[in-house]
Amino acid sequence: MTTYRISQLAERSGVPATTLRFYEDVGLLPADRTPSGYRVYGEDAVERLAFISSAKLLGLALDEIRELLDVREEGVCASVRARMLPLAADRIAETDGRIAELRAFSAHLAGVHTELSGPAPSGACGPDCGCTTTSPVAARPVPITLSPTRPSRIAEPWRGTPVACTLGGAELGERTEQWKQLVSRAEGREEIPDGVRLSFPAGAELAGEVAALAAAEQGCCAFFDFTLHLTPAALQLEVRAPESAAGMLADLFGATV
Repeated sequence: MTTYRISQLAERSGVPATTLRFYEDVGLLPADRTPSGYRVYGEDAVERLAFISSAKLLGLALDEIRELLDVREEGVCASVRARMLPLAADRIAETDGRIAELRAFSAHLAGVHTELSGPAPSGACGPDCGCTTTSPVAARPVPITLSPTRPSRIAEPWRGTPVACTLGGAELGERTEQWKQLVSRAEGREEIPDGVRLSFPAGAELAGEVAALAAAEQGCCAFFDFTLHLTPAALQLEVRAPESAAGMLADLFGATV
């Protein structure tokens, strides 16, 4: 029977070794040990990882994936499908909710953009210039929090989320480059508890880019907490993460927590 060391399985599957260790720790990917203590995996580990990766793409939580794997071990596809159907329905409902949030944010941005696109008065800003208005559109900062992919009873669920990224190889490098390019457009950076606040020029197009990238990042790294704040003069992105993710926070966003 074919067996793999962790480095061989990582190369064969495209899943980083750090993620393989994490999957073992949370009970998704069992591993045997050689007499010298090295991890070894069976041939079934490749298919098991493919199933895990597929389930992650559906936004399933780790406990749901673990339950599906237990059902899959029974060898009856119909049972796996029967369990996946309600999970997929739940994800559809959650996705629709996230889409509604982003649409509301986009509508708000459009209102602010319209408010600021009119002729500017001569001289300094005043009560009626549109920069500091009492209209519902731009009267105060509007926080838009990207909902976690799964509901939680914890006040700040990101604090208890395992620090692990499901991206690997080229995907990870591409995502890192996307963040570097976006962060380079920030006009200001401020350290906040557990993270950093980045300030960007106000604009509907840029706000859409920030929201889309933050939502994508949360899909693979749920331990990040993203909040967008829109004011008439600027767009702010707050990023927070657990202490154990300080290195990733610094690499992507320049935080020094």
